[in-house]
Amino acid sequence: MKMTYSVTSNISSKVKSNGFTLLEVLLAIAIFSMISLSSFTLFDTILKADEQSQKGSARQNELQRAFILIERDFLQIARRSIRLNGEAPLKQFIYTENDSFSSDNQTLGFVRAGWTNPGLLLPRSNMQSVAYQLNERTLERLHFNFVDAVVGQEPKVRPLITGVEQLKFEFYDGTEWKKELVDKKIPLAIAIELELEDYGLIRRQFLVAGDVELPRVTP
Repeated sequence: MKMTYSVTSNISSKVKSNGFTLLEVLLAIAIFSMISLSSFTLFDTILKADEQSQKGSARQNELQRAFILIERDFLQIARRSIRLNGEAPLKQFIYTENDSFSSDNQTLGFVRAGWTNPGLLLPRSNMQSVAYQLNERTLERLHFNFVDAVVGQEPKVRPLITGVEQLKFEFYDGTEWKKELVDKKIPLAIAIELELEDYGLIRRQFLVAGDVELPRVTP
């Protein structure tokens, strides 16, 4: 009988030593949960930071591409009048009426040279009628296949910058910036102001091959 009791006691102690109490299991689960939550939070933060970085990079690329195109157009402004919807040619080289291209904001229209057409192989001129307008919070570039738009011809629209609250243009006459053109002449520089929903006010100034005379300085 003594031997039997001793064997039973040893078996019972081994069973107890190989198991976990309920408190130990709950503690292990709590620690694992905390580690998992911390890992998920860190992973989620990294993903959001990467997403924001990609959005910022895409936004910067969008602005950069738009300003490069605008600069290229402004540098190629031609001394040629504009014809809208088959009407008589306008007297000015740059058109700035607000209601010309279905826009409630300021619009800028002109004819630019240098539209690539090697050997005039395409049935069009190497000059292009261009306009910039704000439509549904998007800065758009409009152009026509033919330099003189005919009645009923719809322009080709290219969205450039999204999230634009307001659009304004200013013109440099050699002495100061003005909101209107001087004597309908081509200015020496054109500034574009964009009120963006994320970056606020952005102003870019572009040199133009204008025909405004600079003031003479007497020695």
